[in-house]
Amino acid sequence: MSANIQENLKFEVMFTVTPSAVSTLSLNDFACVFWSYTKNDWSTEGCTKITSPSGPAVCRCKPVKNGNGNANENANFAILMAFDVNYQYSEALHWISITGCALSVVGLSVTALYQIITRKSRGGSPTLLVVNVCISMTVFYLLFLFGINNPVEHVNVAKMSGENIVPESDHHKYSDQGPCTAFTALLQYFLLLTFTWNTLYGINVFLLFKNSVSGTPSWFPLVAMAVGWGLPAVIVGISLGSTYRVEEPLGYRQEEFCWLASVDHNQKFSIKKPMFWGFVLPLLLMLISNTAILLHFSYKICRTNPNLNRSGKTSLKKKMMSSFSLAVMLGLSWVTGYILLITQEKNLKFILSVVFCLLNTTQGVQIFILFALRPFLNSNPAILNYLHAPEIGFHKKSFFLWKNKIPESNDSYKSTDGDSP
Repeated sequence: MSANIQENLKFEVMFTVTPSAVSTLSLNDFACVFWSYTKNDWSTEGCTKITSPSGPAVCRCKPVKNGNGNANENANFAILMAFDVNYQYSEALHWISITGCALSVVGLSVTALYQIITRKSRGGSPTLLVVNVCISMTVFYLLFLFGINNPVEHVNVAKMSGENIVPESDHHKYSDQGPCTAFTALLQYFLLLTFTWNTLYGINVFLLFKNSVSGTPSWFPLVAMAVGWGLPAVIVGISLGSTYRVEEPLGYRQEEFCWLASVDHNQKFSIKKPMFWGFVLPLLLMLISNTAILLHFSYKICRTNPNLNRSGKTSLKKKMMSSFSLAVMLGLSWVTGYILLITQEKNLKFILSVVFCLLNTTQGVQIFILFALRPFLNSNPAILNYLHAPEIGFHKKSFFLWKNKIPESNDSYKSTDGDSP
């Protein structure tokens, strides 16, 4: 608000501003100010504010004399406001997520034990890779179940102070409280760790095909250990170091739940946030690599026998199962998450959300079935005999039909029919 003031005029300016009703924002605090031409900045000198928990912002200002001892002829008054974001804290995890994650934890634990016990029959590298995938994924599921919800919720109740102090920014900032940032860093690390080991497993498959005689190079396990555990730590370290501050933790994580920050103040996805370059981009590169490995693997094993005879069908079934097992281990179900990001149609988005939740919370169960239960049953075929349905025998009998009722005739029709068991 601007006003022309006559010199030496004693008066008082009182003005009121009602914050607009925006569902995503609420008023946290404000300051009553005027523009000081001497300081070339907003000043609170001569202004007082009247606070009200739920009412409008009310200011009362008196004229301030300039260097000549006279009141400023041109005065500009304003109210500087700081807003709270109305965060929508997530409720308890949906039962699908809880059930799927719990089953995955059990399945991954059993798979890791089975891989370790039977490692002599399989060799070193595949066992090392599968066990590390199981360990990283198990820890991630446990962190997700017990640490995804923010235990400290900032309820947006206006706590306007009586002091007329200019707010530091347009949006009120809360200093870091509780373990949410630590859980965010651990979730980011172990999820990136899982996909790094998934990618290393795919590279191991590629090297086995390339060196079918000599097998995986001897240096690969050591390099895999260094890359598998080190690369995610580097990404998390860069994310924390460049975006996290104790007084402003939301540069790194979200407030609603303990995960990487992804949107700006306008609630729009931003590529400047660590969600993009600290997770989405590295994961995209890994998924592209894993998809290429899967296509190469499927092409190599499927081109050997194109005949579709009976033995060919059986072989094709095994090849399809091998490709599916590799796709599960490479984590390619996360491709649905990228499709979900670019989908705008509401019904399709809901369907993809359900599919994404089911596939990824039960990925540990899928790994257990394909890498523990299935190999165990194949190596112990006697167990399968107890699972087969018992065979039911049918009695058969023969009878004759004579034409023209002449028993001696050679024109007879033989038929068989099945009795009830």
